[in-house]
Amino acid sequence: MTTTRTAKPKKITVKSVTADVQSKAKALTADVQGKAKLAYAKGSVVAGEITAMTKGNVEAVVASGKILGAGLKELGQESITEGKKAADTAVADFKALTTIKTPKDFFDFQFKLAKRNIDTAIALSSKNGKALGQLASAAAAPLSSQVKANVAKLRAAA
Repeated sequence: MTTTRTAKPKKITVKSVTADVQSKAKALTADVQGKAKLAYAKGSVVAGEITAMTKGNVEAVVASGKILGAGLKELGQESITEGKKAADTAVADFKALTTIKTPKDFFDFQFKLAKRNIDTAIALSSKNGKALGQLASAAAAPLSSQVKANVAKLRAAA
């Protein structure tokens, strides 16, 4: 008869289990620390990008406000000039009204005034509408550029 030797089962001890648990805990801790460092680095980059985007946003709003302020000031000056012209015209019209002798001349004069005033109002309205449209476009340009830059940065980060 031949005897076969069977391998002895490995003896499990508290010491071997503790060593195994410690080894796995150290590996897990190292892995978590590595991932945390990577996440922190990515977070720092994202925070830097957000800071740069915020600074760009503020600069765009300031630039837009300056353009808008300058444009509104110019439109205000033009309105004052037009107001002075209108006052001078009204004074001239009152003087001309005092020289009218007949009812027919009075109605002709009123018709002439109405036509002139309507034409002037339409011309000013058109001029001011066009100027406001151009001002709005100019004031929106810095904001539009910043939005495009932000979108590009966000796409690059994603």
